[in-house]
Order: sequence, then C-alpha cells, then structure tokens
Amino acid sequence: MPKPKKRGSNHQRGAGGQPRNVQPFSDEDASIETMSHCSGFSDPASFTEDGPEVDEEATQEDLEYKLKGFIDLTLDKSAKTRQAALESLKSAFSSKILYEFIMERRMTLTDSIERCIKKGKSEEQCAAAGLACLLCVQMGSGIESEEIFKTLGPVLKKIVCDGTASIQARQACATCLGICCFIVTDDITELYSTMECLENIFTKAYQRDRDTNGVSSTHNTVLHISALLAWTLLLTICPMNEVKKKIETHLHKLPSLLSCDDLNMRIAAGETLALLFELARETDADFFYEDMELLTEKLRALATDGNKHRAKVDKRKQRSVFRDVLRAVEERDFPTEMVKFGPERMYIDCWVKKQTYDTFKEILGSGMQYHLQSNDFLRNVFELGPPVMLDAATLKTMKISRFERHLCNSAAFKARTKARSKCRDKRADVGEFF
Repeated sequence: MPKPKKRGSNHQRGAGGQPRNVQPFSDEDASIETMSHCSGFSDPASFTEDGPEVDEEATQEDLEYKLKGFIDLTLDKSAKTRQAALESLKSAFSSKILYEFIMERRMTLTDSIERCIKKGKSEEQCAAAGLACLLCVQMGSGIESEEIFKTLGPVLKKIVCDGTASIQARQACATCLGICCFIVTDDITELYSTMECLENIFTKAYQRDRDTNGVSSTHNTVLHISALLAWTLLLTICPMNEVKKKIETHLHKLPSLLSCDDLNMRIAAGETLALLFELARETDADFFYEDMELLTEKLRALATDGNKHRAKVDKRKQRSVFRDVLRAVEERDFPTEMVKFGPERMYIDCWVKKQTYDTFKEILGSGMQYHLQSNDFLRNVFELGPPVMLDAATLKTMKISRFERHLCNSAAFKARTKARSKCRDKRADVGEFF
C-alpha cells in the first residue's frame, strides 16, 4: 500500500484560524486516514487491553481531537469521505460514553446527520441514520434529545414514506425513527404519529399476502420487518388502552405473516405475536383468543419444520425461536436468559424486555455490555439502578492478565484433547468376538 502524503503543512494556520494552503481531501486519503485513526473504535476491548498504564486524560484528549476531525469531515464534498467519517463516529459512540463531548456539539452533529440523510445516497443515509440512533442513546431522554428528534423526526418520516428512496435507506430510517422516538419522546401525540407512520409500512405485508398477482415485491420485505420491529418496540411504552386497540387490530392479521417465504419475517411476526399475547394477558387475565387452535397448529408446524428445501441453519434457528413462541402462546411461559456484563448480571424474563434488549444490541453491537455498565439511560430502561462504581484496586483484582488467560486456554485445550483421544482410541473398542 502506498504511504499517505505528509500533511505537516496542514497544521499551519493563518489569520482567523483557517488552514493555510490545504488541498481538498481526496477519497483515497480520507479512507486511509479514517482507518488509521479509528482502527480501535470497532472493538471496545481495545480500550482496555493489557499493557503499561497510560495517561487517561491525554488519551481522552487525543480521542476527542480525532472525533472533532471526523465531525468536520461529515461536511466534506466527497461522499466517500463523509460516509467514512460517519462510520468512524458510529464506532466511537458505540464503544465509549461521550456525553459531555456530544453535549457541546449536539447541534453540529444534528445538522450534519440531517444534511447526510437529505442529500446523501443510500449507504450514506444508512450510516447517518445509525449515527442518529447512537446520538440519542448517548444523550438519553431529556430536553436536548427532544430537540434532536424534533429536527430529525420529520426527515426520517419523509424517507421512510418515500417510495423512490432506496429500500436500505428506508429500512435504516424506520429503525432509527422507532429507537429515537422510544428514547426521547414524552409527547403521546408524537408517539402515536410515529407508530402510525410505521404501521402504514408493515401493514402492506398483509396486503401482499392476499395479493395473488404478486404486485408487491419481496424486495420490500426487509423494510416491512424493520417497520414491524420498530412499531413493536414503541408498543411496549404505550398506555394500556392504546395497547388494547392495537391488539384488536393486529392480532388476527399477524398470523398471515407466518407463511412468508422470508425467514426473518416469520421470526419477526412470531416474536411480535408472543409479545402481543404477553401484553394482552397483562391487561386482561382472562384474555381469550378465538383462533387459538389454528394459531398453535401453525406455530407447532414452524417449531418442528423439517422441509428439505430450507437450509439447515435456517431450520435450526426457526425451530429454536418458535419453540419459545409456542410456549409463550400456549403455556404463558418465557425461557429466562441471563446477560453478564462486568461484575453484574441481568435476567431477561419477558418478551417486552427481550424485544428491547435485542433492539439496542443490534444498534450497539459489541458495545452493548459497556453501555449496560455505564449508560444511565440504558440502566434506567432495564431497571439496573445507578452504575456500579468500582475502584481501581477492585478492577485490577477482577481482571485476568493475558498470560493467565493463555494458561487457562492451554489447560482446557489439553484436557479436551485427552478426553477426545480416549474416545477415539481404537483399542478401547476392541471386543471379544469368539
């Protein structure tokens, strides 16, 4: 790979603090510099690797300096440069808590995201929508976040409803719209308006299922899935009277999506049904569903599906999900899951909690555990209380060094090899045949 050109002269500034003799940033240079600056952002563990102690204040200043550069690059003329800067900011926001840094620059970030969504192409719009989600996750619920949503909400809705926009951009904006509304809105009218926007998208999947002419293309399925999941997330924070109305409207229509050719749509519909039954039984202990027998037959068929034309991985995933969905619908049961993060444990014991956890895990990726430990908003959502404060000595005793990890892995590997060798020893299988 050719070495990037030296840019020492770019740091010289003239009057007014403007850079002197700076050439426009090319796509090639942008990609090189972005990758070199952000190589550690994609993995939160890179911030806590074993090694000599470093000056945390200096490290933080260096990080903020780089982030300022990426924010500036979101205004670059090159689409490739803007997209690389957005992706770098996403990586940083998902792996670190940067509340104070973002608070000072929230309007600049909001303007950049708005511009990229309005004027960018598909990939840039997706990156900008993802960054908008992370921006709200970092800010949490509050007046500042509401201002961000007031600016971005109309833009997101416009893209979601725009039939000429790319499916990927509409899908990303639908997810972003649901998550941002979930985080920031206290206005019940805005909540209902957002849900109606998403509802208008995924209900087209009902129509397609009845359309024998195949007018609606399966190309739109990914958009319908994202809209359905975002709508379901918002349903979990609706008042009970509104929940009852939505259940009456959709509970008889959703089972039609279980016959969809797309695995992800079948799973999304199944998990949404389980969540609707859970909410319905919370509002009415004697809740009765008329077509229960037909629904359980469908769910049982999916939970034991053995069709040869489907991939083994898909069948395994489908059977696993629909076994849980069937238990939820038939027996009102939920298989409790435990999530570990640092010294803490969180139990996911209902479909509402699972839907919320899965949504934020999709956005934060490998940074989910870090945010569960440190993000006040997420800890409030999952009722974890204030962050657990551990002193440096405690953290040091909890942390296993690389060498110790290596020894543990080596010992486990040797034990596993010995156990397998005994099973494979042909002499162990020799018997007397005469």
